[in-house]
Amino acid sequence: MTATVHRWDEIGLVKITEMMSQKIVAGSNQLLAQTYLKQGALVPRHAHASEQMTYVLQGAVRFVVGGEETIVREGEVLHIPSMVEHQAEVLEDTFQLDIFSPIRPDWADLVEEP
Repeated sequence: MTATVHRWDEIGLVKITEMMSQKIVAGSNQLLAQTYLKQGALVPRHAHASEQMTYVLQGAVRFVVGGEETIVREGEVLHIPSMVEHQAEVLEDTFQLDIFSPIRPDWADLVEEP
């Protein structure tokens, strides 16, 4: 197996909802998503087997993780352990990077092949 270079500007933007769009790259064990969220977007409470890291590049998001509320702003990273319930409310237009390991099977169909 060799290294692969992915170029964000060559990956199609997938509209998930009116308030959320993504570009996704995946390897065999982890997934990286550029996620664009509009102010007011709500991600309902859910949990998944994947461990999640969310790095907010611009904007602010209020998360409730395992019943505890925190606001994550530009330059901050939130770690969400596997199988912990969480939800999000977007406080400002937000651009973030989300990393999931292992890959979320419900997002696998969104991955563009190089």
